[in-house]
Amino acid sequence: MLNNKNTYGCNETNPLPAGGHDETIVGHCHWDCPSLARIERLRLLSDPGYPAWDVSYCYGRTHRGDKVIVILPFSELPKRNMRGAIVAHARKAGVYAKRLGIFEAISTLC
Repeated sequence: MLNNKNTYGCNETNPLPAGGHDETIVGHCHWDCPSLARIERLRLLSDPGYPAWDVSYCYGRTHRGDKVIVILPFSELPKRNMRGAIVAHARKAGVYAKRLGIFEAISTLC
């Protein structure tokens, strides 16, 4: 996981390369939808000292290869045990979070 200071002095993990948002988004997909193959980016924002991450956006890819906005059942996650909170939401929805690649797709900006 890449971690650096961005141009505004914020700490950022997994920044997008130049042109990373250039691809067309074709629609929406819930994270428990069978057509969702993989989550490619989960962008989380916060302020130093604030105890939670706010979900900015989540992009994924369908089995057909279409880029979609992924609709998640949460809008924020605790900074402590963020992975555990994701797994709890996933279990409730019948989703296998690791197989979707959500943990590798996390990008934070604080």
